[in-house]
Amino acid sequence: MLSALTDRINAFSAKHAKLVLALAALLIVLSCVVSAHRLGIITDTDKLFAEDLPWRQESMKIERLFPGQKDSLVAVISGDIPEERIEAARQLTAVLSHEPKYFLSATAPGDNPFYNTHGLLFLEPKQLDDLLNSIIAAQPFLGTMAANPSAVGLFQTFDLIALGLSQNQPIPSGFTPALEGFAKALDADVSGHPQPLSWQNLLAGNLAKMGGDYSFVLTHPRQNFASLEPSEDAVKAMRAAFNNLPLAKAGAVHCLITGDDKLNDEELSTVADGMGVGLALSFALVALWLSLAVRSWRIVVAILGTLLCGLVLTTGFAALLVGTLNLISIAFAILFVGIAVDFAIQYSVRFRSQDEPNGQPLATLPALISTGRECSIQILVAALATAAGFMAFIPTSFVGVAQLGKIAGGGMLIAFACTLTVLPALLMVLRAKPAYEGRGFEQLAPVDGFLRRHRWPVLGVFGLLAVLALALSPRLEFDSDPLHTKNPHTEGMEALKLLEQNPITTPYFASALAPDYATAQKWAAAFSKLPSVDNVMWLGALVPDNQQHKLEAISDAADLVLPTLAPSATTAAPTAAEIRAAATKAAKALGAIPPQKLGKPLEDILHDLDKLEKAPDNVLLGTSHALTVYLPDELAQLRDVLTPKPITLSNIPADVRRDYVAPDGEYLINIYPKGDMTNPKVLHNFVKQLETVTPVISGPAMEIAGAAQTITHAFAVAAACAIIAIAIILFAVLRHFKEMMLVMATLLLSALLTLLIVVVVPLPLNFANIIALPLLLGVGVSFNVYFVMNWAVGAKDPLTSPTARAVMFSALTTASAFGTLAFSAHPGTASMGMLLLISLGCTLLCTFLFLPALLPSTPPAHFLRSQAGKKTG
Repeated sequence: MLSALTDRINAFSAKHAKLVLALAALLIVLSCVVSAHRLGIITDTDKLFAEDLPWRQESMKIERLFPGQKDSLVAVISGDIPEERIEAARQLTAVLSHEPKYFLSATAPGDNPFYNTHGLLFLEPKQLDDLLNSIIAAQPFLGTMAANPSAVGLFQTFDLIALGLSQNQPIPSGFTPALEGFAKALDADVSGHPQPLSWQNLLAGNLAKMGGDYSFVLTHPRQNFASLEPSEDAVKAMRAAFNNLPLAKAGAVHCLITGDDKLNDEELSTVADGMGVGLALSFALVALWLSLAVRSWRIVVAILGTLLCGLVLTTGFAALLVGTLNLISIAFAILFVGIAVDFAIQYSVRFRSQDEPNGQPLATLPALISTGRECSIQILVAALATAAGFMAFIPTSFVGVAQLGKIAGGGMLIAFACTLTVLPALLMVLRAKPAYEGRGFEQLAPVDGFLRRHRWPVLGVFGLLAVLALALSPRLEFDSDPLHTKNPHTEGMEALKLLEQNPITTPYFASALAPDYATAQKWAAAFSKLPSVDNVMWLGALVPDNQQHKLEAISDAADLVLPTLAPSATTAAPTAAEIRAAATKAAKALGAIPPQKLGKPLEDILHDLDKLEKAPDNVLLGTSHALTVYLPDELAQLRDVLTPKPITLSNIPADVRRDYVAPDGEYLINIYPKGDMTNPKVLHNFVKQLETVTPVISGPAMEIAGAAQTITHAFAVAAACAIIAIAIILFAVLRHFKEMMLVMATLLLSALLTLLIVVVVPLPLNFANIIALPLLLGVGVSFNVYFVMNWAVGAKDPLTSPTARAVMFSALTTASAFGTLAFSAHPGTASMGMLLLISLGCTLLCTFLFLPALLPSTPPAHFLRSQAGKKTG
C-alpha cells in the first residue's frame, strides 16, 4: 500500500511536471516571505536548556533578584599605574552614563566609597600591623609632602634621610620598595620619559595588588536586534568614549571589552567569518561530485534545484515552528543538505541506470516511473528512520538539540517529498536522459568476493574494534564550557583570559541563595572550609573579624599621622628655580654620606638628582608634575582610611547591601574557586564540593556542570528512544526481524567506531559538535537501508551495484558540505566539522566493508519463496 502510494506520487510528478514546479515555486515564495518576517537567531547559550531544570530556575531566580550579571558589556582597563586605571574608569563611567542612546546604566564596581574608606578593616591582623607600622615610620616624610606636595617637598624628604644616615640611623627595611619606586620614576623623568609615580603602590606595597591588576566599567547596553550583532553600536560607543580619554590618548591605559553581549556578538561574527568562501568552495565540490556521480549537467542542475527547494521549504517550516533559532538548531541547513543530497543522488543514479531489456536506455518518462518503483520506498524508509533519529531529542531538556530535532526531523520528510515530486519534475523539464553505465563500481567486484569468502575474519576484526570502543567509552569527555567553543583570539575572550587569572574576577564563580541570615552564615562558614574554595563573599563578610582590635590599631596610627596630613597651609606650586635648588640641596646632602651607607636606591637617586641640576626648566617642571600628580588624592585617601567607622549589618550602605540581600530577604553568597577552572575536572570537583553544603547551587560554574549533566542525560535518553523508534520503523516497513537487525547492527557499529576515534584522538564533545551524533543516525540509516533492501529482493555483489555508486558519491558530497567547517576560525564550528567527517567516515567504512560481510550469501527466505511462486505460476 505504502509502495503503491509513493509510486503514484512519483508518476504524477513526472507526468505533470510543470504543475508540480509551479506549486513548488509558490511554496518557495511563501517560505521566503515567512522566513524574512519570522526567523531570527539567538546566541545566548542559556536558551539551549529548558527553563524548568532546577539549576536553570535557580540561575533565573538569582538574575531576577540580583540583576546585572547577564546582558552586560564590561570595559577591562589596564595600565602600569593603579591611579591612572582608576581615574580612567571614573571618566569612562561618567561619559557612558550620559549616553542613554546606547547604555541603560554604567558603573565602576571597584570604586565604591564604602570599600575605599573601610579597606583597612578587611586586612588580616598581621597585614594591617605591617602597613600601619610602615605609615607611621613614613610620618615625617608624609608630613613634609602634605605641606609641600611637589618635587621640592619630595626632595626635602631626602634631606631628612641623609640627616638620619649621618646620625647612624638605618633606613627602615619597609622603605626599600618605596625608594626603589622613587628611583625608577625619577630616572624616567630625568631621561625625558616622564612616568607618573604611583603613591598607592609606594604606600601600600604589595597590598595594593590585592584588588587585582585591572579596573572595570560595567554597563548594560541597549541592543539592536535587527542587527546580527545586537550590541555592536554600544561596543563602538564604548570604544570611542575610551579612546577619547586623555589617559588613553597618552597611551597610559588600555581597554579590552568583554561581557555576555560582546561574547555573543563575537560568536556570530566568528561563525560568519569566511563562511562565504567556505560555502562557495563547498558548493563547487558538491557540484563536482554530483557531476561524477550522474555525468549529466541536466541531472546535476535538477539535484541542486531540488536541494535548494527543500532547504528553502525547511527554512520556512523552521520559521513557522520555532521562530528563533539557537546556536545548535541553526545547523539544520548543514544537516539537511548533507542527508537530503543522499536521497537525490540515490534517485538520480537509479534513474541514470534504467534500460530496456535489450540494453537500450529507456525514455525519460518511463525511466522516471521505473525509478520510483525501484527506490521510492527505500528512500521513504531512510527518511522516516532519519526523522525518527532526530525527533527522539524533542522530549529532552536539551532545548538546543530538541529544537534541531523538530526542524531536521520535519526537514527529512520535506526532503523525501521534494525527491519524489520536484526532482522527477525537474528531470522531465530539463529532458534528462538515462544512460546505462554499468552496475556501479565494477572494479570492486574482487572486494565483494573477498568479503563473502572471509566474512568471519572481517566480522571478527570489526567485533574487536567494537569491544575496544566499549572498553574506552568511559573515557569519552563532554566539555560543557561554552567558552571553549569560542574563538580564543577575539577581544572578548582575550579580556576574559585576564580575568580568569584572579580568583576574585574569575567568570567561573558559583552562587547560593540562603533564605535567612543564620542559614547564610552557616553556609558561608562551611563553604570557606572547602579545599577548592578561595574566597566567599556575602553580606556577613562585610563585617570584619577582630574589628575592635583593628579599629584601635588604626586609631593609634591616626593619632600620630593625621595631624601631619592636615597642615595649616600648603606651599604654592614651585618654580623651576625652586625645584633646581631643592634638587641641588638634596644631592649635596646625600653626596656627603659614604657610598656604603647609601645603598643602591639612594645611589641611583643621587645620580638622577645630579642630572636634574643641569636639566632644562621644562624637564624640572615635568618631573615635579609626574612625581606628585597623584599625591594629593592619595593623601586624601589615606586620611579617609585612617578614620573608619565600626561596620555593623545595620550601617552597611543600601547600595552595597543590595548586592547581597534580595528584596524578599534572601541572602546571596558568591563562592570563588581555587585552581584552573578551565579544566572541566577541576570545575566539576568544585561544584561537587559545594553541593556537600547545599544542593541548591547556581552561578556560572554550576551552569556549566548542570549543562553537562543535562546533555549527558538527554543524549542517553534520546539515543535509546532513537534506536527503538528506528527499529520499529524498519520492522514495520521491512516486516522481517533479520533485515531490521542488519541495519541496526551496522548503525550501532558506526557509532562505536566514531566513539573509538573520538576517544583516541582525543576530540571532546561540546555544544557545537554534538549535532554530529544525530547526523550519524541519519546517514547511517540511509546508507544501510539501501543495501539491506537490495539484498532482501535478491541483489548480490553490493559494492558493484548502482546503490554503492550512489552511496559513495553521496558520502563525498556530504563530506564536502561538512569538510569546510573543519577549517573554520570558530573552534566550535571546526570541531563540529571534524566530528561530522569522522562519523561519516566510520559510517561509510561500516556500510562498505562490515555490512556486505554481515549479509548472508543467500537472499532471505521470503524472497526465495516469492521466486518459487513465480516459477510455479
